[in-house]
Amino acid sequence: MKPPINQSLYVLFFVIASLLTLPILAQNATTTKEWQEDLRFLQNTVNKQYPFLFKKVSSETFNAEVDKFHEAIPNMAQHEILVGFERIVSLFKYGHTRVGSREGVIDYHKLPVNLYYFKDGVYIEGVHQSHETILGAKLLKIEGVPVEEALRLIKPSFPSENDQWFKTYGTGYLALPEVLHAQGVMKSLKQTITYTVEKDGKTFDYDLMSFTPESGRTNYGYMKQEGEWLSSRNQEVTPLYLKHLNKMYYYEYLPEEKAVYVRHSQIQDDPSEDIPTFYAKLFDFIENNDVEKLILDVRLNGGGNNYKNKPIVTGIIKSEKINKPGHLFVIIGRRTFSACQNLINELDNYTNVVFVGEPSGENINFYGDNRRVMLPKSKLPVYLSFAWWQDKPQWENADWTAPHAPVEMNFAEYSTNQDPVLQKALDFNTEGFVLDPMGHLTDLFLSGQMERVKQDAMAMMQDERYAFVDFEDQFNRAAYNMIGSEQNQGAIFILQLTTQAYPKSVLSWKNFGDALRYEMNYEQAKACYNKVIELAPDSPEAKSAKKALDKMEKG
Repeated sequence: MKPPINQSLYVLFFVIASLLTLPILAQNATTTKEWQEDLRFLQNTVNKQYPFLFKKVSSETFNAEVDKFHEAIPNMAQHEILVGFERIVSLFKYGHTRVGSREGVIDYHKLPVNLYYFKDGVYIEGVHQSHETILGAKLLKIEGVPVEEALRLIKPSFPSENDQWFKTYGTGYLALPEVLHAQGVMKSLKQTITYTVEKDGKTFDYDLMSFTPESGRTNYGYMKQEGEWLSSRNQEVTPLYLKHLNKMYYYEYLPEEKAVYVRHSQIQDDPSEDIPTFYAKLFDFIENNDVEKLILDVRLNGGGNNYKNKPIVTGIIKSEKINKPGHLFVIIGRRTFSACQNLINELDNYTNVVFVGEPSGENINFYGDNRRVMLPKSKLPVYLSFAWWQDKPQWENADWTAPHAPVEMNFAEYSTNQDPVLQKALDFNTEGFVLDPMGHLTDLFLSGQMERVKQDAMAMMQDERYAFVDFEDQFNRAAYNMIGSEQNQGAIFILQLTTQAYPKSVLSWKNFGDALRYEMNYEQAKACYNKVIELAPDSPEAKSAKKALDKMEKG
């Protein structure tokens, strides 16, 4: 389906913008040699001044990728070089460490759409009015490439802190022709892109023309309906998490639920009222009214100044009405990042919080604050992180904070103003709920209540409220540290339980065999090792199991 005729003014604007842009690019084009010099400058800067960033990628891998890129630059167009720099910097996998690719050195064009990755796929959440035909459509393909494959191809060019952060901003790369071409989604660079979409039960192709200026205004990832720009969300009602977005925070009392709802979307002082004043009023209201729950919603909160978290954390700690299991809920999500990750870390450390929603977009411990490094020839800005933020011990680090109660919104829920995430917090059943299940099981184990350990562990593994716990992994970690020690019998107990709960767990059977072999229970150890080989004959665990069997055979 071709774009409708009524977009003629839009097309004229694109042509004018393109004509105005091309001479500027020609005048400012950086030569191949200059790009290569800038690359070496960046390489030397990182190696000499930021070697601590080699945490998720080794210096050897980084330098090898730089050398390959340096060799390829003479055969690359300007936009391919820019995306190449993004790939190099994205190797560090920290959201704060990035290329300032939108700062005018080389213009990216953009399709006039806003894309959002919902539970049920990528949707066209907002559009320019000339493309209303595809508003709310599900995106299936770009230039014939399935959307999941296109996302896989573009991912290396985005500084993905984790998969959640990629969903937050990386999905938008599907609307950038220069990235689509440089990353192999398109064979040649062009500014009219064909989307294959599904809407109202029909699948069809639709052509979109890109242009240089920003395509509409978004608020926290969602299109703001104003002027010529349309949102797929029904505008007659506004859900609580999207209310008063002109304010950084607000609260509302929900009398039927005896709950106070707070939406806090930046760790900064709002011009109308600073954070200490706002939270002092909030906790005063809680103390003097019929309130049983506090729901703090930070799913849109991308951070700010983490020194401003103190009044929030200390206020909750002091509140006897709120700081107890089942009375404090914090909604987190893919945009929960940076200083807001610090906030939820502190709440996790010091309060009885229950997290609801999606995993956060930030690592638990992370490199944050960055410095602007200007590449001397191209003037391309690169932002390199220098501050390590660690609120938890290294062994508690993870890709993200996982919610106790996972909920992800689908497109239909969003477009009709439902909020299953808030509803989950309001409906959460806290009867018998254990906030720290592994701590609970560990205490029972250490006190010798083995039958209770079995009973509670099996019940928790079948309870959806503990879906956030990877029991298989946690049990194997605990058992592994006991194998071959005075606590070897404890390892056998844990692994017997684990293999019963996860009969196809290759690692569990392998560890079980090791623990039994240490006790010289060779027959049962052999049975465990043979189970490993049966389940996954080509796995590293099977290789280890075969070596153990050979040793036992040789005596």
